Amino acid sequence: MSALANTMPASVTLQGVTKEYWQKGRCTTALADCTLNIRPGEFFSLLGPSGTGKTTLLNLLAGFERPNSGSVRVGEREIRGPGPDRAVVFQAPTLYPWLTAAGNVAEGLRHLKLSRAERKEMALQQLSEVGLEHAAGRHPHQMSGGMAQRVGIARALAMQPDVLVMDEPFAALDAYVRREMQELAVRLQQERQVTTLFVTHSIEEALILSDRVATMAAGQVTEIFEVDSPHPRDATTQEFNSLRRAIADRIEAGVRAERERMQ
Repeated sequence: MSALANTMPASVTLQGVTKEYWQKGRCTTALADCTLNIRPGEFFSLLGPSGTGKTTLLNLLAGFERPNSGSVRVGEREIRGPGPDRAVVFQAPTLYPWLTAAGNVAEGLRHLKLSRAERKEMALQQLSEVGLEHAAGRHPHQMSGGMAQRVGIARALAMQPDVLVMDEPFAALDAYVRREMQELAVRLQQERQVTTLFVTHSIEEALILSDRVATMAAGQVTEIFEVDSPHPRDATTQEFNSLRRAIADRIEAGVRAERERMQ
C-alpha cells in the first residue's frame, strides 16, 4: 500500500438536497430533495441519462456550487466550497500545457506547504503508481489521451483527498485504453481506499468498478444496487448480466416516468 494512503476514509452524505437554476424567468430543478449516503472508502457510481442530476450532484460535492436547500457533507464537515479534501478528475485531463507531467502533479501539492524538492519527489512517486515514471519529463502535447488522464489521476491522488470525484474520466478514450484505465482505477482503489464518486453513462463500466451503483431520474436517486462479486469482474457471467439488465430496466423506467410527467 502507498505511504500516502488514507488511514481514515470519509463518508459522503447528501440530505434533502434541492438545486434549482433560473434562466429567463424559468426555474429548472436539477436535484429535488435528494438524499444519498456513500460509505467510507467505497467506490460508488452514478448512472442515468443526461439531465437527471448526476453532474449537479458531482458539482455540489466538489464545492463548485451550493444547494438551494439541504446539506452536503464529507464526514461531519458541511461543504461550502472547493477544498483539498476533495479532488476532481474530469473527462478532459485539464493539464497545464507549459508544465511537464511531474510539474503538473507537483502543482497539486502546493497546499501541503512542502519544499520544491519534496513536491518533486512526491510527484515522481505518484507517476510511478500510475505507470508513468518514464514520462515524467513530457509535456501534455507529447502524451496520448490515456497518458494525460493518468497524469490527471496522479495529480488528484497526490493531494491525499478524503474524497475522489470522477466525472466520466474515461469516456473519451478508445476501448482498449479505457479498459486499461478501469483496471488502474480498481487497483488504486484497492490500494488507497479513497471514497470515490464516479459518474458514467456506461452500465458495464459502473459494474466493473463499483461497490455500489445508483440510478438517477428527475433529480433523485431511484435505486441503489450492491455489486458483491470480487475483482477482476467478468462481464460475461450470468450474475453480471443479470445485474446489468436490472439496472437498465430501472433506468428505462425512470425515463418513461419522466416522459409521462412532462406530457
